[in-house]
Amino acid sequence: MTDEKEDSFAVLFERERVTPKRRRTPRVGERLEGVVVQVGRDAVFVELDGKLQAFFEADELRDPEGTIALSEGDKIVAHVVEVDPQRGVIRLGRSMGKPSSIAALEQAKAAGLSVDGKVTGVNKGGLDIDFGGTRAFCPMSQIDQVRVDEANVKAFIGQTLQFLVTDIRDGGKNVVVSRRAFLQQQASEMAAHVMSQIVPGAVLTGTVSGVRDFGAFVDLGGVEGLIPRSEIAHDRSVAVSDALKAGDAVEVQVREVKDIEPARPGAPTKKITLSLKALTVDPWAELPIVEGRVAQGTVTRSTEFGVFVRLAPGVEGLVHVSEIGRGAKIADGEEMRVVVKKIDRASRKISLVPAPDGAEIGATVVMNASIRVGAIVSGVVERIESYGLFVQIDGTKGRAGRGLVPNAEIGVPRGTDLRRAFPEGTKVTAKVLETGEGRLRLSMKGARDAEERADYEAARGKAAAPTSLGTFADLFKNRKL
Repeated sequence: MTDEKEDSFAVLFERERVTPKRRRTPRVGERLEGVVVQVGRDAVFVELDGKLQAFFEADELRDPEGTIALSEGDKIVAHVVEVDPQRGVIRLGRSMGKPSSIAALEQAKAAGLSVDGKVTGVNKGGLDIDFGGTRAFCPMSQIDQVRVDEANVKAFIGQTLQFLVTDIRDGGKNVVVSRRAFLQQQASEMAAHVMSQIVPGAVLTGTVSGVRDFGAFVDLGGVEGLIPRSEIAHDRSVAVSDALKAGDAVEVQVREVKDIEPARPGAPTKKITLSLKALTVDPWAELPIVEGRVAQGTVTRSTEFGVFVRLAPGVEGLVHVSEIGRGAKIADGEEMRVVVKKIDRASRKISLVPAPDGAEIGATVVMNASIRVGAIVSGVVERIESYGLFVQIDGTKGRAGRGLVPNAEIGVPRGTDLRRAFPEGTKVTAKVLETGEGRLRLSMKGARDAEERADYEAARGKAAAPTSLGTFADLFKNRKL
């Protein structure tokens, strides 16, 4: 229902009209810039050259939703489509409307304004167009921005469309128009308007126009931007094709606008980088992960330096290759129980180590608390080097429980082939000589020495003890008074 209190077009025009005095009257077709002074129901009033008043018919400025995206103080560029000096009326427009004469068509051609024409028929090579009694011709190649097949061209008959006048000959007997040129002009103007809104930080809506492995292209309204794969989601394991499909409507944030050299004439001169994840909750903001606690994760990918484990959507940690052990085979998608070794929230990095066997999720683990200097431990030979043996201590995982037995501490004759004497997987016993991150040193010789010393002490203690206490009489007899 129309608001009865709202002023009619006539009242608004009479209120805002200022009759120019001793000022040059604009010419039809002239391109001018003005400032919006009032947005009404039927018209939008614009101030030109400081004092001249002009207007748009409101319908010409409405978007497909029926709204006018203008407010007082906005600048707008338009063409003069009608001038009535007696009434002081200056009508602006982006289109000439329906021309009434050859002179009007000539003005539209000179000003680059579109005109409304009705398709009345099809002839060889194009469409017949009627402009209020003036006949014109639109070639097949100029009907649309894409090729129109002859089988489909009849669908245009009866439609009123907008065209640009491209040629007028023989006093108006031969008029050639182009709908394709109008569509290109419209797209260019729309792109210019959209580009004015594309600034870093702006939140815009668009339509996914293409999906690639490296990202998704988004049409922002005649201007295309790219969402790189890294900006699709906080979870880097999400594939672009799983998150987006061509035709999807999306809301994005502009991350960067950069000038580039066009690859070819007409190619884009701006590189627009967009982001989806910038508008979603950052999983690091309230990350419920604590150093030293056991967590359950999923292996997302393996690299030469370790495996990445997803602990939460968008949050991954790294188990370094040195923590996994030689020959360990871990497949993508495999569940893995780990201990959070270190969290660096600033750089968003999490170091993980395999959790000890039997460790419960959420439990706090003091890694290898039983490994202390002097302790005798057992383990398995994991790696053989020219300088010694690497032994993984029983009940541990990762390098914190992996120690080196130097050649001098193995206790075998010099020149012994270690690979034959202690093949990988051999169970050994060793004494802890030194502890610390990456400094665990063991001694198999020391363990044997300790064992021999223990055996000796046990034997000596056994020899010193009497085999029998004897009878009470024997004790009494031997007692010295």
